[in-house]
Amino acid sequence: MVTAAAILWVVGLVGVPLGALLLAVGAEPAQVVAELVEQGGLDALGRSIVLAVFAVLVGGVTGTLGGLVLARQRFWGRAVLDVAVDLPLAVSPVIVGLAFVILYGRGGWLEPVATALGVKVLFATPGLFLATAFVCLPFFVREVALVLEEVGTSEEDAARTLGASEWQVFVWVTLPQLRGALRVGTLLTVARALGEFGAVLVLGGAIEGRTQTATTFVHTMMEERHDAGAFGMSLILAAMTVLLVQALPTGARTKH
Repeated sequence: MVTAAAILWVVGLVGVPLGALLLAVGAEPAQVVAELVEQGGLDALGRSIVLAVFAVLVGGVTGTLGGLVLARQRFWGRAVLDVAVDLPLAVSPVIVGLAFVILYGRGGWLEPVATALGVKVLFATPGLFLATAFVCLPFFVREVALVLEEVGTSEEDAARTLGASEWQVFVWVTLPQLRGALRVGTLLTVARALGEFGAVLVLGGAIEGRTQTATTFVHTMMEERHDAGAFGMSLILAAMTVLLVQALPTGARTKH
């Protein structure tokens, strides 16, 4: 009875809405394709993919370093850093966008710096990069730190006693241990980047051809009564997310 109730609950929350979306797209496939092409949907999807790749590259480097620091170092303020890493998961993306507006908007604290560098943040591509990097921050850090804490330091210590430098220890001992963590971090980061809406809407403004992403395209299409285009993009994003989640190792899927 409990199993049946759980299955019905999940199917009702996930399966039924996705099924309804699939039926809506299947009812008018030609209109869906036409609106995706004519209204800039493909351009918006491409922009989201670029943002996801950027988030993986930046997160892969900074997240690995951050995970190493949290797992291997003990220092004053570590607890604060540990909490700060999880803030993007707890704070609304809309609030994140507004915080960046305060920093880079007219009269913002960092506006003079951005102006001096000739970089426009608000309603421009750099704003999208900032928003995406922020919301994707935790995934690599948490996966790397978890794996490092599980494997311990015995192999790294053995390599040091044999004369290996810290760089050699990292490349030949630590990094191979992180393959699984980096894979999971990549998949979760891509899924999160593709689905981000609030922060990119506030910072980018959903300007067609410039800052519109796949999710803000859906929002715009719904507002302009182009339902077919909204349904089509939603189905594409849902399918991509399902594939990404399916690619996760079973243990990581359960954990997240």
